[in-house]
Amino acid sequence: MRTVDTRWIAAAPDRVFRHAAEVEGWPAILPHYRWVRMRERRPNGGVVEMAAWRPFGPLRWPTWWLSEMQVDPRRREVRYRHIGGVTTGMDVLWSIVAEGSGSRATILHEWAGPAWAFLRRPAADWVIGPVFVHGIASRTLAGIALAAESGHE
Repeated sequence: MRTVDTRWIAAAPDRVFRHAAEVEGWPAILPHYRWVRMRERRPNGGVVEMAAWRPFGPLRWPTWWLSEMQVDPRRREVRYRHIGGVTTGMDVLWSIVAEGSGSRATILHEWAGPAWAFLRRPAADWVIGPVFVHGIASRTLAGIALAAESGHE
């Protein structure tokens, strides 16, 4: 499974990157995030627990995962390796680059799928990737864009 979500944001790359990397502040700017907790801090990231809602019309489905997070401010990249939850083994790369008068934020998710034998590929390619991963990532980019463009600190 490979999903790519991207968005042009009318804000400087460093501002966008700051919002992308400061994950503990996400629930304050991203209403679909239930919580974000740093379980272990490291100089370049740590182990982070995240929980979000995936809306389906008036209903919301709770999601949860645990990731090793690495932050590279020089390259404006944040990398995750999911180490807990249904998506264990998923690799995620956030990248922020200058584009025109703003920034291009891209989130790449790559994953071989869950360890559910014959359901592995269909679950990843037909449900988890396009429905859950894209559904949450697209909302996350929209919220990061709104915060960065509005000057939210």
